Amino acid sequence: MRQRPIPEPVLRDLAERAAAAGLSRRSFLGLLGAAGGAAALAACGKGSTTADIRWGNWPLYLDVDDAGNTHPTLDRFVDTSGLSVDYMEDVEDCDDFFAKVRGRLAKGRDIGYDVVTLTDWMAERWVRQGYTQKMDRAAMPNTKNLMKSLASADYDKDRSHTVPWQAGLSGIAWRWDKVPGGLKDFNDLWDPKYKGHVEVLTEFTSTLALALWANGVDPSSEWGDDEFSTALEDIAKQRRSGQIRSLKGNSIMEDMVTGDAWVTVAYSGDIFQKNQEEKKNPKDPDLLGFAVPESGGVIWADHFMVPKASTALENVQKLIDFYYDPVVAAEVAAYVNYITPVVGAREAMEKVAPELVDDPLIFPDEEILAKCPLVRGFSADEYVDYTDRFLAELTST
Repeated sequence: MRQRPIPEPVLRDLAERAAAAGLSRRSFLGLLGAAGGAAALAACGKGSTTADIRWGNWPLYLDVDDAGNTHPTLDRFVDTSGLSVDYMEDVEDCDDFFAKVRGRLAKGRDIGYDVVTLTDWMAERWVRQGYTQKMDRAAMPNTKNLMKSLASADYDKDRSHTVPWQAGLSGIAWRWDKVPGGLKDFNDLWDPKYKGHVEVLTEFTSTLALALWANGVDPSSEWGDDEFSTALEDIAKQRRSGQIRSLKGNSIMEDMVTGDAWVTVAYSGDIFQKNQEEKKNPKDPDLLGFAVPESGGVIWADHFMVPKASTALENVQKLIDFYYDPVVAAEVAAYVNYITPVVGAREAMEKVAPELVDDPLIFPDEEILAKCPLVRGFSADEYVDYTDRFLAELTST
């Protein structure tokens, strides 16, 4: 996919820093190169017109037409609302995205986006540090359809700063040709016959949460350092023994396809998407299986948030309300294949894509959801500490 240019507000901030450091305008433009320099010239000038809503999202996270050129639901919103939307697939990683906008965000300046969709732990960080605007739920009446499992978080009790966009489950996955009977629990990953073919996610709140459940600790409860250390050592022991091959991000899916990995910690939506990609025709059996461990799994979500300096709050609220219409939510879910947080979307899916109505990876039942709470929140320092310890322990071997 084509790399998008740096947003103008970020370029403007870079230009200001360069000037403060004594770097000439000519030198600054030269460092950026021709394309960046042209954008910087605009950014350093009187400004330019912008869309009514500037939306930063993850790639492949909105419905696309068969030709791959347009987003049908977004086009319909533009037509019915009269608002223009600049849709930018700029979020490849929460930390990288945050690093790109952090300077202006902390200063209360425009970051080039009116709404972004970031994952729980980063959303929590933005809310706790005062980087988001409070939204009016009354101005988004369709958000009454928000599913119960995601209706509240300890850092945003009434979901007035964060409104879920899409959700997923973290659980265990396997190749059916290597594990014909499937897996049932997290500790099944440590069966010696899988040695060297086990991979776990680098995102510690998923991998560690499953280890906490295996020790009888609910990840949504007020667990602390002792529970963290015990769960981490359980995983680290498997890494030191060679049972765990490596820690990976989304590339776990590629390793499962090649056969380098047989059993993993994985995200539900990734398994669904990869199975669809690998099918030569709809009747082919699935390559990969997924389950929430018997001991428990976790649910997570990416959330709509409005940065503090945006002047488009009312417009964004109209966008969110539109996407909480069950029919619209079903259209999006039929393409992205993650869990829609919108109650009523399953019934709407009967007309949109009836073959998906009973798929538990898109519409998990109440029994599954009861075993998959949100992981408890973390302070910024606690999150950094746990992440550093998790990665240091599991990548040092």
